[in-house]
Amino acid sequence: MTINPPIVARAYSPWRKPERKRAIIVQGGYPGHQPQVIAEILARILTEEHFEVEISDTLDIFFDAEKLARTDLIVPEWTTGQLTPEQLGNFTNAVQKGTGIAGVHGMGDAFRCEIQYQAMVGGQFLAHPGDTGVTYTVHIADPNNPLVMGIRDFTVTTEQWYMMIDPSIQVLTTTCFDRIQPPLIWRPVMMPVSWIKKYGEGRVYFNALGHSPEILLLPQVLTMVRRGLLWAAR
Repeated sequence: MTINPPIVARAYSPWRKPERKRAIIVQGGYPGHQPQVIAEILARILTEEHFEVEISDTLDIFFDAEKLARTDLIVPEWTTGQLTPEQLGNFTNAVQKGTGIAGVHGMGDAFRCEIQYQAMVGGQFLAHPGDTGVTYTVHIADPNNPLVMGIRDFTVTTEQWYMMIDPSIQVLTTTCFDRIQPPLIWRPVMMPVSWIKKYGEGRVYFNALGHSPEILLLPQVLTMVRRGLLWAAR
């Protein structure tokens, strides 16, 4: 399946770099997240922003430490999966030294056994209580941040992710779990949806939205993700 939608017009971005950047999108894992389709959309965004984009269909790319070090942005469009100690070390070392990492949805539920990866990303999926098609509001938590500036609260019908979160992340958007759903949710809670953080010298952007191409292509989501990709790149 290939989707070729019109990408929304680019807003002014203070993070757009004049020189050509290199990005690697690593796609695969759980097929229900349509990683190939999502990767194509993300690649189109980056190409429009004058990146040289490589799409890898295998985690073997993480064996190439030199390539990762030369890359300005890694986009892991991968859900679940496993990394060897060498792959994980090459990946996290590259980000610590300045390679950016950014992505959506499955990036927050990849390599579940790797705590070091979760620490780098800033969170880990736990559950989406209730139906996978919940209608909820995405709240703009920091409206003065350029990554979400000009975007108002909006409603989506998709998975609502309940996550374990690094308390040091800078939260951009949130959602409210307002119903008690034992045993996981015992009181109402505001849950981050998207955030930024640093990992060593590298910048990290994550957005839990993006379960399907239709959600990623919502104008508000696409605008946030475009800005996040640009911000995270070295």
